[in-house]
This record gives sequence, structure tokens and C-alpha cells, in this order.
Amino acid sequence: MNRVTTLLFKTLYAVLFLVIVPALLILWAQETEAQVTYGMYKSHAIGLVMGITGLLLMLWAMAFLVFKGKGLPMNAFPPKYLVKSGPYALLRHPIYWGFVLCMTGCFIYIGSASGIWLVMPVTVLSIMALVLGYENIDLKERFPEEKLTPLLELPDPNDEHPKLLTRLACFFWVLLALLISNALLLAALSDTPTSTFFALFFPFNIQVGYQYALVVLIGFVPLFVKTNRMLRNWALWSLGALLLDFLSTLIIAELFGAFFFPRPCYFLPAFLIPIGFYAIFHSFNNKWIVTGVAVLPFLLLQLFYLGDSWVFWVYSLVLFLFITSASKIWAFLRNLSEWVANSWKEWTFGKVRVINHGFYVGFGAFAGLLFASILTGTAYAWALLAFSITVVVFSALWAQIIEGSEKLKRPYGFYGALVGIVFASLLVWAMGYNPWVLIGVISVMMPWVQGIGRLRCLINGCCHGKITPNEEVGIRYWHKRSRVCNISNMKGEYLHPTPLYSILWLFPIGFILLSLWYNGAAPSFIFGLYLMLNGLGRFVEEAYRGEVQTPIVKGLRLYQWTAILSLLIGMGFTLLPTELPVLSPGFEWEILGAALIGGAFLIFAMGVDFPFSNRRFSRLV
Repeated sequence: MNRVTTLLFKTLYAVLFLVIVPALLILWAQETEAQVTYGMYKSHAIGLVMGITGLLLMLWAMAFLVFKGKGLPMNAFPPKYLVKSGPYALLRHPIYWGFVLCMTGCFIYIGSASGIWLVMPVTVLSIMALVLGYENIDLKERFPEEKLTPLLELPDPNDEHPKLLTRLACFFWVLLALLISNALLLAALSDTPTSTFFALFFPFNIQVGYQYALVVLIGFVPLFVKTNRMLRNWALWSLGALLLDFLSTLIIAELFGAFFFPRPCYFLPAFLIPIGFYAIFHSFNNKWIVTGVAVLPFLLLQLFYLGDSWVFWVYSLVLFLFITSASKIWAFLRNLSEWVANSWKEWTFGKVRVINHGFYVGFGAFAGLLFASILTGTAYAWALLAFSITVVVFSALWAQIIEGSEKLKRPYGFYGALVGIVFASLLVWAMGYNPWVLIGVISVMMPWVQGIGRLRCLINGCCHGKITPNEEVGIRYWHKRSRVCNISNMKGEYLHPTPLYSILWLFPIGFILLSLWYNGAAPSFIFGLYLMLNGLGRFVEEAYRGEVQTPIVKGLRLYQWTAILSLLIGMGFTLLPTELPVLSPGFEWEILGAALIGGAFLIFAMGVDFPFSNRRFSRLV
């Protein structure tokens, strides 16, 4: 690449990400405003301050990359040296923090609900996907001996005594997450007019005074935690609990209403109290008893004096137990994944072989078709069956082109299934059905169907991960039939459990999309959101995959490029003006019959083959 071409490319790169992308995000927010029903606060002053602050942070960080790093803030032309001073002494990725702050300020300035509830979450997730799926890996390869230790960083998991600044940094992140969570939940669930939105933080009554006292109490938690490991755990537990609470509150409110789940819009949610005390008393032999005794007065006060419901406290207790057991839950899931990965069984009947992993996808297809048909009614049951079969056929055709070989006679590819949706839509339209209904309801069910189908991937060895030195993360494959052993030659190595990563990402997406379906969101909007969220997860997952047959294109795996395309196409679908027609949801025996046929077809397609044949599509392994 000569100097003129390089200069042109750098200029276009800068214009794309500094001008075109922000403009398109604002335009996307304006065009999808009608699709978002949650409220938003509009303020010229606050928006302007946030926007200017974010812009200045971006410029500051870019200047340090140019002058200290001797490079450009571009992945195509990265700095030669790792920058640790200036804004990089405070934060990791200050350019991205500045961009998010600047764009959020713009949306508050114009009062865009779509900007806050759709565009910014997708933007933040896209940045996280880029960092986790490319930049962090690239930094480790280019600077293997270097380490960033910014001021606002969670401590390393060691048993050293935390420094004061480290304690304050942990409290800063928890407090920031608490403020953002409360602000968004108040906007979403409160009936108060948005013009007085920020005033909700400062009403003068005893309940709010008590909540502010609890914030001060939680602020003392990091001061009493004894080790960096437990301080880090406290911060991660609190951040994880706030995220789960935020998502579950919105989803439950959409599906069941506030009557079932009377989530109080307090400043400090109850579950942070036991998390704080548990972190302080974690080194005690009787930590559970001491934590319970410490929490009891707060429980009684909120129940009998402040009017909290038992439902919310039971929910808070479950959330506390779940989040503080996260490492044990991960160990269980990892061990279970390794067991599944080595559970291959097959039965041969003459020239036909039945493999046990087909039953997983068969069950997933059966459950997905059953519940999708219940949501749409009997009238759509057979159309859903035809739609699904067409999608599977195109999945096989796509993978045959990309991955087919002497060893892989009948592979399947997810992105071929997305191509198949176009042809399946034409088919059901020709049958007299509304294709958008099927696209919308299948988008709701697909994350769960895919998640169950990943169990087949574990057994088959497809979609397997790269080698990882961390035995607490990786799983091992031993069975000779697994692709890991007979194609990738990684038998016995600890590999990233990428199918498990996929399952953990996909299952919450299903609940988000189901809540949108019940809220009457446009099918095209649901489908677009499915494509975007699936693509973002797939981009990161692909970075840790290790299949030798997947091509690398311009530094990214092929399916990372298709994941980017999925994100862009999904954004386009959210702009389409479609409506969900009146349906007649319910169960009839005809629905069960169609679901059983669909499940049987998937069992045959992905679990039955002809091992003595050498024709295309004959053998699964």
C-alpha cells in the first residue's frame, strides 16, 4: 500500500467512525422512536455537558495514542507502543468511554427514548464485542509482557491488602451502575411524567432518607473487606446482581405486570445489603449466620416500616445466593459440558446409524415449534413446520459450500439458516400465511432452540474452542468420534467451552424477545434485535473458537465477518414498518402433531446418517 493510498484509507477510516457512524446512530434512533415505549428525560443542559465531556475525553485519549503511542486510534493502524499515561492511567479504553458518554448526551439533549433504550445498548454491546473478540486478543499478542493497570480498575484476585484508591475505585463502579440502573428503571416503570424524572432522586420523605443512609452503609463495605480477591468479588457480585435485577425487572414487568412483581423503585435495591455483609464476613467460619444476623434488622425495617413486599425480599435473597455462588455454578456447568462433550453414543442398524446428539436438536425443534405454535395459534402450526424444514435445508447447503469435505459430508451452518429464512418466507407467503408472524415468533424461540442445539455441538465437537492454559475455564474432549479428536487433533487439550458460552448468551436473549412479543412489538423489530444480539455474541464466541477448517479473512474469522453483517442487517430490519396481526394463541392437539413431526425431522437430519456411504450428505462424521 503506497503513501497516497494509505493516507486516503486513514482519512476514510476517520470520517467513517467520527462522522458517518455517529450520524447514522442518531438517524437510527429517530427512525425507530415509535418502536420504543419506555420513557426518557430530555435536558439540553445535561445532554450538552455529557456530550462535551465525552468528546473531550475522546480527543484527549486520541492525542495520547498519536503522540505517546506513535500510531493512530484505528485498529488498522494501531500504536507501536502501549500507552499507560494520561486518560489511560485512569481508564481502559477511554476513547470508547468518551464515545458512549458523548452519544448518550446527544440522546438526552434531543430526548430520544430509542437512543437510550435501543441504540446505546447495541452500541455498548458492539464496543464490548470488539474489545473482547478482537482488541484484547490483539493487545496480548502485540504486547505480551506489558500490562495496563489504570486507576479505576478492579484489583487482581490475590490475597494482598487493598489500597485505599483501589477500594474507592470499586465503590465508584458499583455506585455508577446503581445510578444508571435506578435512572433507567424509574424511567421505564414509574408513572411520573418524564419532565420531573431526575427529581425522583431527591424527594423529601423518610423512605428516600433511609435509602441514602443505606448507600452510605454500602460505601463502607469496600473499606472493611480484607483482601483484593474479596474486594474484586464484592464489586463483581454487586455489578452482576444489578445487571440481572435490571433485566429481570423489565422482563417480568412486561410479561406479568407490576402486580406479580411489585418492584419498589428505591434508590438502593435490597440484595446489595446481604452482598455487602457477606463480603465483609466471608473469612468468618460462621459467615452465613453472621451475615444473616446483620441483615435481619434491615429486612424487618423494610418489611414492616417501609412497606416492602415479601415477594421482593425473597427475590433479593435468591439473587444474592445465585450471584455469590457464581463460581460454583460455573464449575458445575463446565464439568457438565465436559461430560456432555464426551457422551457420544451410536447405534447401527444395517447401513443406518443413529447418533445420540440428534435427540438434543430434535427436542429443541419440538419444544420451539410447540411453543411458537401456541403463541400464534393452530392456524400457523403447519406453516411453522414448513418454515423450519426449509431453514434447516439451507443450513445444510450453506455449510456444504463453506466447510464440506471428505471428512465433513453433512455439516450445518447457522448463517445458511438465515439465508433460508428468505426462501422460507416466500414459501409460507405462497401458502397464504403472513410471513412476518412466522419470522417474529421463530425469532423469539430461536435463542432457546439454538441453546439446546449447542448440546449437539458439544458431542459432535463442532464449534469447539481454542486451547486455553486456564484449567478452570477449559474442557477436554476424549471421544474418538468428536471433531476435536479426528479433525482438529486437540484430544485431551483444555479448550474454551465455546458452545457453553453460546448457551449462556442465548438463553437470556430469548426472554428479552419474548417480553417484546407480549408487548406487541413489530415482528421485524424482534427479528432485527435477534440478528443483532446473536451477531454480537457470535463475534466474541468466534474469537475463541478453534476449528481448523474455518477461513481467516483480513485478521478475522469468516464468521466474525458474517456476525458484523448480521448486526448491520438487524439494524435495517428494526426500521421496517410491520405490525403483529390479531392472533388466536392456544393449544390444540394438531399443534402437538406438527411439533412432533418437526422434532423427528431434526433427529433424522442431524442424528441419523449412512456411515458406509461416501456420497454428499451421507455421513455426519
